[in-house]
This record gives sequence, structure tokens and C-alpha cells, in this order.
Amino acid sequence: MDQQEKLVLLLTTPQSYRATAFLAAAKKLGIAIVQGVDLPEALAEQWGVQLRLDFSQPDTAVSHIVAFAQERPLAAVIPVDDAGAVLAAKASQALGLPHNKVAAAEAARDKYKMRQMLAAAGVNSPRFAQFPLNESMTAVLAYVTAEIGFPCVVKPLHLNGSRGVMRANDAVELVAVIGRLRTMLPDAGTFLVESYLPGVEVALEAVLENGRLHPLAIFDKPDPLEGPFFEETIYVTPSRLPENVQQHVVETAAAGAAALGLQLGSVHAELRVNEAGAWIVEVNGRSIGGLCSQTLRFDMGMSLEELILRQATGLSVSHLQREQQASGVMMIPIPHGGILRGFTGEDAARAVPGVDEVTITAPLNNRLVPLPEGESYLGFIFATGATPDEVESALREAHRCLKFQIDEEIRLTVVGNQ
Repeated sequence: MDQQEKLVLLLTTPQSYRATAFLAAAKKLGIAIVQGVDLPEALAEQWGVQLRLDFSQPDTAVSHIVAFAQERPLAAVIPVDDAGAVLAAKASQALGLPHNKVAAAEAARDKYKMRQMLAAAGVNSPRFAQFPLNESMTAVLAYVTAEIGFPCVVKPLHLNGSRGVMRANDAVELVAVIGRLRTMLPDAGTFLVESYLPGVEVALEAVLENGRLHPLAIFDKPDPLEGPFFEETIYVTPSRLPENVQQHVVETAAAGAAALGLQLGSVHAELRVNEAGAWIVEVNGRSIGGLCSQTLRFDMGMSLEELILRQATGLSVSHLQREQQASGVMMIPIPHGGILRGFTGEDAARAVPGVDEVTITAPLNNRLVPLPEGESYLGFIFATGATPDEVESALREAHRCLKFQIDEEIRLTVVGNQ
């Protein structure tokens, strides 16, 4: 099967920002794409989906993928986001394609399993414990006070993008954040409590080939992520950390990926760095989310999506290097909840020296939900420059140009007859 004949299954969701970039990369490489979309059956025809899949029923979804592959053989199955990672591993296993072990993909999606495996391998990670949502508050408080300490961080096991992640500085705050989390999760769910990791936070983008981690970029996160919520805003690369610290970040992420059993494909890791070293917040078996991949270009202007597709179809990518120009992205935060009615300043933001693009992704006249309940942003600002400092300054100046009209929601209360 030569490069022109290869067909790749892209597992995605209607909420994903990434499908368009993958389709453009595939066209450039001459690779055919079929999208497997997590959609209810009633919406499949409306969306014109070639392969409708229910990600919550992986065994059934795998059988649909295998049946499809019998008619149109697949070269690879690629998850666009976290949601498809376990399904991609199961489908690839069933088809005999290169893949991460299913257990590794599951561990990268489950924060408790991840913590257990990191701790067992001796990889730097915080103290932690899992509790049922219906656990008595007295028991939770007693354990956290004795074994984890304050400040601590409360996390759901499976939600993405810092959703539901909250800091508690004392017992009173812990009761409050657990109560808030209970409104977000099913009654039968569980949650994690971890010791708070001080320090600066970075993100590592990498690929694995035969279990060996090849770093692509380290992103600084210059805005402090200290709570009470952990909304990410600015990513800038290359990192301004000392070279020896960056090397320690890479080594710790590699150890984390190995502890989970990840062997192949994209890795996106979040780490905290302090005087005691580099500590893993999360290791994910997927690439960077949202539109943030636009900050990365490799040899001959190759996009991250092209790199991922090349590796998935059997081409080596370990030799590829990121372009040396500094770059960054701001994920425009939602300042408060309400209805987005409009925005101004987009042209002024684009005119800021160094700014490459401003993309507002939040639809008008729709409800905005900030963290910790929400999981989206108002949009993205992209910038490049000679140095990371120039890029960060351009992103902040462009953000100051933008003004958003967010009206308070009007909630009607119907009062019955007295």
C-alpha cells in the first residue's frame, strides 16, 4: 500500500476543533481520511457522517470499525482528542495495526489509574486518594487532613481541560468544592484529591516511537495556575527555563509515559517544576488540544497534524525539528457566565505586531460557562516573534484590544396559584 492509497480513520467529536487541520494535512500528504464521529444516530445523516460511532460503547464501535475496514482497509486509527483514545487502541488491536496497549490508553484517560501507575514506578507525582461522590464528608476530611494535607486539589477522574479541577486551602473550602463537584458529576461517580503541587507549569508535546520519547516542544505557561480554578491561558515556546530543567522535564515525562505503558504516537504532558524537581500533573496519549497545534511548525513548514499522519502511516518522524521561531497562543478565557452578544477590537488585535491570527470560536447568542463547570474558551490568539518574551507581550496586548459583551442570563421563575 503506497502513500497515495492509504486510508486513515480519524476518531473525532462534533465539539472538536482539530478535524479541519487533520483533513488539510491529509490532503497535502495524499492520504485519504474517513471520519468516525461520536454522534447519536438521529444526527448522523444531518452531519453527513461516513461512519457514526458511539464512543461510550467501545465494543460495538470496534465491531463497526472492523466491518468498515473489511470493505476499505485502514492504515491507521487516530484519535483527535482524549475521547477517542481508548477506542483507537481497541480498534487498532482488533485490526492488527500498530497501537498503544488498551490498558495504557485507559490509564492515560483515568486520573486515578494514572496516579497509581506513576506512584508504582516511582515517578514524581503528588499524594492522592480516590473517594466515591457519596462518601461521608467526615471521612473525606479525616483522610485528607491526615494523609494528603492542605492545600489540596479536587479532580474528577475523566473530565478534560481543567474542568472540575478546584483547589481547597482548608477543610471549609474542601467541603465547598466537593459540593460543587457533586453538582457536575453523576451520583455514582468518584473523584480524586491530590496534594497541591507548587511551582511553574509547563506543557510538553512529544511523539513516541517504539517506546522512546522524542520531544517536539516545551511550552511555558506564564500566567500563574494557583487556583481556585486552573484555567489555562497562554502557551509560549520555546521554554525560557534553563536547559537542565527542560531536560529534567523531558526525562520525567518519558518516565511517566513508560509507567503508563504508552509506546507509540502523540504525547501531551503537563508538569509542575519546583525546587524538588519536575512533577507530572498528567500524561495524555494524544496531541495538544483545541487550535493550539497552530503554534507548531516543523521542517519545511510541516504542521503537527502532518507529522502525526506521517508517523501513523509508517514514516519516521524522530528526525523532525520544530522551526526555531518563537510562537505562542492565548486561549481567550471566559470572564464570567452569560450570553455572548457581541465583541469588538478584532481588527485592532490582529494589527498588533507579531500577532498572526485572532479566531473567535464562541458562537453569538449562546450561553458561556466559565470554569470549573465549563470546558471552552472565547477563542484563540496566535503570535510569533524573535523571542518568547516578544510573543507573550504580543498576545497580552492583542487580548487587551478585545471587548466582549456578555449579558447576564435572565432566569424566569413561574409561580403557581397560591
